[in-house]
Amino acid sequence: MTREKILEEILKRKAVAVLRVKDENKIQNVIEAIYAGGVSVAEITMTVPNAIQLIEKMNEKLDKNIIIGVGSVLNIKTAEEAIKAGAKYVVSPIFKKEIIDTAHKFEVPAMPGCFTPTEIQIAFEYGADIVKVFPADVVGMEFFKAILAPMPHLKLMPTGGVSLTNAGDWLKAGACVVGIGSALLDKKAIQESNYSKLTENAKIILKSIRDAGI
Repeated sequence: MTREKILEEILKRKAVAVLRVKDENKIQNVIEAIYAGGVSVAEITMTVPNAIQLIEKMNEKLDKNIIIGVGSVLNIKTAEEAIKAGAKYVVSPIFKKEIIDTAHKFEVPAMPGCFTPTEIQIAFEYGADIVKVFPADVVGMEFFKAILAPMPHLKLMPTGGVSLTNAGDWLKAGACVVGIGSALLDKKAIQESNYSKLTENAKIILKSIRDAGI
């Protein structure tokens, strides 16, 4: 897929699952469980053990409809390695122009993390496909409305503060897509290999999105 097509699919699917799973052997089961519930965009963060190798492995083993990306990227070396392993998009908790440039060089979307209006706009001007507002729970939904009033051209994704039932509210506030981690990926359920709980969580978040009518 081209960068534009990947971005189009992510925007259409509305939810990005942020995986910080400690046990790398459970990653496949976790992704398949949320996919069964309808969440088909998964971000494997660099805090997961052997994240690069996992990205490559998941691209080989999982349904091709699942869009695997890399998260918690802090430098261009990591971005490049992850993309070569099959990551279809690059997410960072910070904003670095060179990470955006690297993602675009390999024809994948870049989602840098920003916090202030100035930083968000600069990231947009440097080509960010989506700006990840992080940590979004600190600023809340009203921040999104306030930012988008004078700058409606921005594509913003909250990470932090998104729950199973308020995802639709974030979209109503102006988010183009939501990033959701621990609320979706219940740690206790993962520890106990209770994957049906993750499937149910995914269904709940998608219902919230559908109910928003976005």
